[in-house]
Amino acid sequence: MNVSKHLLGWIGGAIVAGCFLVAILAPQLAPYDPIQNNLPAALQAPNGTYWVGTDELGRDVFSRLIYGSRYALTIGVFGTVIGLLGGVPWGMCAGYFGGRVETVLMRIVDIFLAFPGILLALAIISVLGTGTGNVIVAVGLFSMPTFARIAHGTVITIKEFTYVEAAVASGGSTTRILLRHVLPNSLAPLIVQASLRIATGILVAAGLSFLGLGVQPPTPEWGAMLSRGRMYVRSAPWLAIAPGICIMIMVMGFNLLGDHLRDRLDPRLRGL
Repeated sequence: MNVSKHLLGWIGGAIVAGCFLVAILAPQLAPYDPIQNNLPAALQAPNGTYWVGTDELGRDVFSRLIYGSRYALTIGVFGTVIGLLGGVPWGMCAGYFGGRVETVLMRIVDIFLAFPGILLALAIISVLGTGTGNVIVAVGLFSMPTFARIAHGTVITIKEFTYVEAAVASGGSTTRILLRHVLPNSLAPLIVQASLRIATGILVAAGLSFLGLGVQPPTPEWGAMLSRGRMYVRSAPWLAIAPGICIMIMVMGFNLLGDHLRDRLDPRLRGL
């Protein structure tokens, strides 16, 4: 059982590494311009020239999938970073100071967590508008409550440890104690959640684009490609199948990696 867990972790890591490599080398790997129309070649089935076929405008689907990995990773990673930068300090302050500060801060978090994730993202994007940058911000704001909740619970436990009490007794400033003693010992669950949250961010971004509220055409974003492909699901099924498979593989990779990191970083699970 232990071997299988490690194997799945390595598979997840390989998928994630491969996705980053494809995104970085997109200009070298893509055989065609992902946004250049070629109407005479429209809706060609997969063949030796166009490996995954072409779309209704004659654009090479394979090239668009390769470039689409850039947008998926950019939104997932940077959205998660925004969530970390906003949610972790929020949760740490609530857990460390306690009392009324904790009550007010965490009730605000509870209000956001009460909304289903995709509805919260839709509400945010309806205020900010469409576009890649706004989708990143929406994913970040959508992720903040989760990171705040995890940081809050972790800090409540850590602040009772002897080394934190000793730092307080020695006159250390609150900022120094939080940054030097509390935060480093809170990283394990945050790292695990960050990996899983990237996968969630990719799904949310794809969902917004599928609904026409995310990244806009002609940008080769997987959710938007899937949305366009569903109109040709009978005559050109590869237009919907290909981006769907890419989303599934990337999300699965981050989830497998997150599960593996949880098993490795949680001392209660190391011996399993």
